[in-house]
Amino acid sequence: MFKKETYTARRAALKKAVGSGLLLFLGNDESSCNYADNTYPFRQDSTFLYFFGLPVAGLSAVIDLDEDREIIFGNELTLDAIVWTGAQPALRERCEAAGIRLVKPSGELGTYLRNAVRKGQPVHYLPPYRPEHQIKLWRLLEVLPGSETPSTPFVRGVVNLRNYKTEEEVAEIEKACLVTADMHMAMIRMVRPGIRECEVAAAVEAVATAHNCRLSFPTIATVNGQTLHNHEHGNTVKSGDLFLLDAGAETETGYAGDLSTTVPADPVFTARQRDMHDIQIACYEAAVASLRPGIRFEDVYDISAKIIVEGLKSLGLMRGDAAEAVEAGAHALFYPHGLGHMMGLDVHDMENLGEIYVGYDGQPKSRQFGRRSLRLARKLEPGFVHTVEPGIYFIPELIDRWYAEKNFAAFINYDRVMTYRDFGGIRNEDDYLITATGARLLGKKLSRKAEDLERMRTR
Repeated sequence: MFKKETYTARRAALKKAVGSGLLLFLGNDESSCNYADNTYPFRQDSTFLYFFGLPVAGLSAVIDLDEDREIIFGNELTLDAIVWTGAQPALRERCEAAGIRLVKPSGELGTYLRNAVRKGQPVHYLPPYRPEHQIKLWRLLEVLPGSETPSTPFVRGVVNLRNYKTEEEVAEIEKACLVTADMHMAMIRMVRPGIRECEVAAAVEAVATAHNCRLSFPTIATVNGQTLHNHEHGNTVKSGDLFLLDAGAETETGYAGDLSTTVPADPVFTARQRDMHDIQIACYEAAVASLRPGIRFEDVYDISAKIIVEGLKSLGLMRGDAAEAVEAGAHALFYPHGLGHMMGLDVHDMENLGEIYVGYDGQPKSRQFGRRSLRLARKLEPGFVHTVEPGIYFIPELIDRWYAEKNFAAFINYDRVMTYRDFGGIRNEDDYLITATGARLLGKKLSRKAEDLERMRTR
C-alpha cells in the first residue's frame, strides 16, 4: 500500500468529480478453479485497489457523497479461517491504513443500498466484468445481468484520475518494467533450436517469482508470433523459426510492466528475417521519436504504419503511395492491431471501463479493420503511461481471405506476399511515460537492433 494520505486524496478528488449520490465499489472475491477451496491466485479489482489499497477478498465499499461517509463492508476472519491462513491484521486495522474508519459487516451492504434507493439517492456503479459482480448487482439493486447501466460520471471520474500517473505510481511501474526486462533477457539468452516453448515460459515466469512479482498477464512465448495472443506453449523451437515473447511482471501493489521481444531461433537472423526485423525496428523508433504532449496517438500510429508500408514496398510486398495505403487500410494485412495501450494497475489500463473513455476521451472509434483495434488514440498528456508495440505479421488465414477477395490489390502484391505466407510475426515493445517535454522509457533499455540481439545471443 501507499501512505494513507494517497488514498484519502484520491477519494476526495473522485467525490468532487461525481458530486452527489452513492458510489458503490465491488471488490473481487476468491475464484475457484475446480472446487471451492482450490482457488485461482487472488487479484483485487484495480479500481478498488486505487481508491482503498486493500488486496483482500470479499470486500465492498460505499462512498456516500450526500452524507459524506466512506464505508468498507467486509467480515473479520473467523478462527476456522485463521487455522488455514495464519494470523492476519484485523480488517479494521487494514482499513485505518487506507484512511477508512467506518467498517461494517458484509451483510449490511444490502440494507444500506436499499435505504439509499428509498431516499431517492442515485447509486453509481462501474461496468461489471466478472459474473460475481453481475450477481451482486442483481441481489443488491435488482439489476438483471446484462441490463446494467453503469454510471458515466463515475466512469469518467475514475478514468480522469487513473490516467494521470503520480510519481509514486511511476516508481511502481518502473519497478515492474525492470523485472520485466530481466524476464526478456532470460529469453534472449536461452532460445535455441530444440528448446520447448514451455521451458522458455517457465524460465521467464521464474524471474518474476524470484523478484516477488507475479505476471501482469498470461505469458506469450511462441514460434507462432502471427497469432497475436497465443498462450499455448506446446511447440519445440526449430532452426529458422522466429521466437516472440510478450510478457510482463506485476508488483506487489498491482502495477504492471509489459514488453515484447522477437529473436531468431538461430544465433543470427536469416536475411529475410533481418529485413523484416529492421523494418519493424524503424517503425518503432519513428513512433517513439514522435511521442510528446499534444500529439494524437492515432497520428503516431499513422506514422508507424507508413514506415511499415515503405519498408514492405522495398521488399516488393506493397506498392503505391504509403499515405494513401494507410488511409485506405491496406497496411492492416500486415499490421492488424493498434500501436499501444494505457498501462498502470491493469496491463491494459481500465479496459473494463471502456476504451471510449480511457483511450479516446469519449470520441467514437474507427470501424476500419486494423484501425478499430487502436486501444489508445487520444492526445497524449503528461502523466500518461503507455506501450509502444508496432508489429508485422503474416497471418495465413487473413492473407487467403484478402487474396480471394482481391482486397487493396492496388497496394498489395499478393504474388510476393504468398512467398512469405509462413513467415510468422515480429513485435518489439516498450513502456513510456509522457513528460512535460516528450517521453521517457520506463525500466532499462533493451536494444532490439538486430546486431545487438545477435551479440547477446552468441555470448
